Amino acid sequence: MDPKYCQRLLAAALSAAVASAAQGGPARFERFDYDGRAQERAVAGPGDYRNPILAGYHPDPSITRVGDDYYLVNSSFAHFPGLPIFHSRDLVSWTQIGNAINRPSQLDFSGLGTSRGVFAPDISAHAGTFYIVNTCVDCRGNFLITATNPAGPWSDPVWLDFDGIDPSIFWEGDTAWIVNNGPPNEPPRYDGHRAIWVQQFDWRAKKLVGPRTQIVNGGVDISTKPSWIEGPHLLKRDGFYYLIAAEGGTGDNHSEVVFRAPSPRGPFVPYPGNPILSQRSLAATRPHPVTSAGHAKFVQTQAGDWWATFLATRPYRGGQYNIGRETFLLPVTWRDGWPHILPAGTPIPFVAPRPKLPPQPRSAEAARGDLRYTDSFDGARLGLAWIGVRTPHAPVYRLEKGALILERGAPLGDLTGVPAFVGRRQQHHVATITTLLDYVPDQDGDRAGLAAMQSDDSFLFFGVTRTAGAPRIALYTRDKTKTDTLVASAPLPVRGPVTLTIRADGGTMAFDYRIGQQRRTLKADLDASFLSTERAGGFVGTIIGPYAWNQ
Repeated sequence: MDPKYCQRLLAAALSAAVASAAQGGPARFERFDYDGRAQERAVAGPGDYRNPILAGYHPDPSITRVGDDYYLVNSSFAHFPGLPIFHSRDLVSWTQIGNAINRPSQLDFSGLGTSRGVFAPDISAHAGTFYIVNTCVDCRGNFLITATNPAGPWSDPVWLDFDGIDPSIFWEGDTAWIVNNGPPNEPPRYDGHRAIWVQQFDWRAKKLVGPRTQIVNGGVDISTKPSWIEGPHLLKRDGFYYLIAAEGGTGDNHSEVVFRAPSPRGPFVPYPGNPILSQRSLAATRPHPVTSAGHAKFVQTQAGDWWATFLATRPYRGGQYNIGRETFLLPVTWRDGWPHILPAGTPIPFVAPRPKLPPQPRSAEAARGDLRYTDSFDGARLGLAWIGVRTPHAPVYRLEKGALILERGAPLGDLTGVPAFVGRRQQHHVATITTLLDYVPDQDGDRAGLAAMQSDDSFLFFGVTRTAGAPRIALYTRDKTKTDTLVASAPLPVRGPVTLTIRADGGTMAFDYRIGQQRRTLKADLDASFLSTERAGGFVGTIIGPYAWNQ
């Protein structure tokens, strides 16, 4: 063979090898660590439990009991998988056992912002079947799904023909009723003027039947212009039918109110001592406040005691909280024929006596109190708590040899697609989140790292990107915008795995990275209040996790 030809072949092979070495592959994440603690330093004694019972973004709790077992579901909006299902035997220690929406064939969140999708689910059980009724906002309306095992699988939706949101089922023997929030039977008198409606539900045919009746117009006292009567639930006790509902909107004026009647169709009379739960009369300057309490549902234990699950928030400053609305628990007492949760002007306690139920061990992935966990991505699938944004019609990740590999997806903020992003709820205002990333960007603008996402217009990215042909570590933010703001960047001196760490402390965040033995801080004391619900808007909490985008 001609020596010159051999030299050309060798040169071509070397050139291809160099090009291959320079070319980046998919983003590879080899672990994800979370270490979080509450900003309030509450200590629960041996006979106590600690609020919230589900920390972080777990709003609109609905609870039901079957024998000695309790099941709870939360709203999840346009996150997928959605409608997380939890199980407990003591009302305090909860374990996620499933996601009721976990197949793309069930619901399509395409084109929806993070705070659209599934609102305020209700879970109940009858004759060996579990029922969830729910509203998919901007995606066909009200629906029903069923399962014989609350862990799933849950059925595809049966769509229900009625207007409004927040449906729930009340069972009385073999008779069922659906109660929900809807427009009033008159022109609205003011912004937020809504009504509560009831209609009989044929659970065998899975459709509503008979007349539809308005049972509450506006709220407790329509002359005061009460806003957003919603989240209704019916129950029966001592011959009366009780309607509990949220009133005042889901912000600081949120509350829980109660009415009673001799029939599910009324007439319903409000309790003179309403609201039975609210924090709106307390001083805003109190330390470590719990605010926005409401949207309750009652459950009676096998011992005959009554308890309420409800949502509330824990701001770190003013009305700002980044972690979303959370699930709390308090006892319900009955006096003079009316239920009571908390006297007016009483702060929601962080620590309270446990229910009189056999205590259960804390689960491996606890959802309350201070906690830490590590995901090494060595299983066959991601754990139940991992969620993404919108319904994926093609996989955006895979697990391979102890690593999470992110595939191609839409960029964050693009409502027309699904990003290659999977995250976990930020459950504490004081938290450290770390991941190990191996990634080489192919083109300028490509990126992989950690994203902290509150909405499609309010999020941050911290990780590896390429600028002017060179890899860099960078921090970008969006504060209710469609464009990125570069906060800080630095060159990556060597190629290799990078450890990325986000340290959250209330409304600030710091960003560290390590290559080999060199640890550096890219940015300290970033004002992260743009990730608060107050600034970003919507109904969700911050989701933090691996993200990649390649052109």
